[in-house]
Amino acid sequence: MKSISRAVIAAALMTGVAGVAVSAPATAQKKKKGEEGGAPQLKLSKEVQAPASAAQTALAAKDYATAGTQLTTAQGAAKTDDDRYIVAALQLQMEAMKIQDARAANGAVDDSGLKAPLDALLANPKTPAADIGKYNYQRGIMASNAKDNAGAIAFFQKAQAAGYSDPNLGLQMVKLKMDGGDIAGGAADMEKAMDAQIAAGQKPDDQLYRYVIARTNKAKLGPQTAGWVKRWVAAYPTAQNWRDGIVTFGMTNSSAVTLDKPQKVDLYRLMRSAKALADQYDYENYAQWTYDMGLPYETKAVLTEGKANGKIPASSASANDLLKVANQAIATEGSLAPVEAKAKAGANGRIAANTGDAYLGMGNYAKAIELYRVALEKGGVDADTVNTRIGIALANSGDKAGAKAAFQSVKTAPRAEIAGLWMTYLDNPPTA
Repeated sequence: MKSISRAVIAAALMTGVAGVAVSAPATAQKKKKGEEGGAPQLKLSKEVQAPASAAQTALAAKDYATAGTQLTTAQGAAKTDDDRYIVAALQLQMEAMKIQDARAANGAVDDSGLKAPLDALLANPKTPAADIGKYNYQRGIMASNAKDNAGAIAFFQKAQAAGYSDPNLGLQMVKLKMDGGDIAGGAADMEKAMDAQIAAGQKPDDQLYRYVIARTNKAKLGPQTAGWVKRWVAAYPTAQNWRDGIVTFGMTNSSAVTLDKPQKVDLYRLMRSAKALADQYDYENYAQWTYDMGLPYETKAVLTEGKANGKIPASSASANDLLKVANQAIATEGSLAPVEAKAKAGANGRIAANTGDAYLGMGNYAKAIELYRVALEKGGVDADTVNTRIGIALANSGDKAGAKAAFQSVKTAPRAEIAGLWMTYLDNPPTA
């Protein structure tokens, strides 16, 4: 997303203007249209012929002082669009040559001299249609480098309308809109640019996804951030990307959305299913939160897994203490059978939902699904939360179609985004 260099601008502008010729008798270009790629046939005023021809001779010798003097004289004498076109074209050529020379000498590059001739050429009806898009694009680059975002966008839009095609154009538009505060508009433009790349058989760069995720997240655009995380992990489904995307979306104080602990636990469950829990912090924090929620079976399972794969050191006092109290809670809790019976006889679904959570933490997905469905039938529970967890249980038991159906029934934010991430995981599990 960097600005385009002035040297690149100069090289692009040299294409077309270097072929402009001035010669008697008052004809700037004697060749027919088509022989010069659609260049206009020009007829110069007598007063412009001599200084314009002298300027071109001076440019050939890189005598910029003489060329500048002669072009000033020609500009003052210009009476027609033909006159003004040839003067502006030669001025543009001179300024582009200066930039190329400065670059070759590793000197300071100043592109400010390009502005006047470019603007004159854009306003001149004699300028070939094939050059309009290119000149608008170059003016857009100049405006962008000058931090004139609104002006740059306007020039780029004109370039697009004129049929100009450049691989950087779409990305420049994205950056300008986002830098100007239009994050949603920039993200929409990025989506179009990526869709065009994909349609052309190309894979958008990983960094483009990261860029939009970071900008939408910073702007607290929760649904957009979730959408871009899903696109990213679908394109680059590594365990690290899954973790980074989930954490960016909802696990930190700077995340796009503010989630409560149960919602974050459902994201930790997603990371665990995706084998994306990264380190001791992930495992111990996840285990602590499940214990806080009254789910000691899940606490024990998470800590045991973290110890087994080496993510939790055997010497971790916090993990060992938490595992000890989790085992004590499990012993005190005993069998869930009496609670299950009570849940099924309850006046509402709250006990059934809590029992389903316990079975989910134990890895008894069939029982969890059964109790969750009892909870939905009896009512008095948050349906989106229960359906999210039915989807999790079905996903972890291998019922992909059933899991998707459950997740699709989750309608309200932020749980709809959490469910959406789970659905994306079902189709794009980590490859590494």
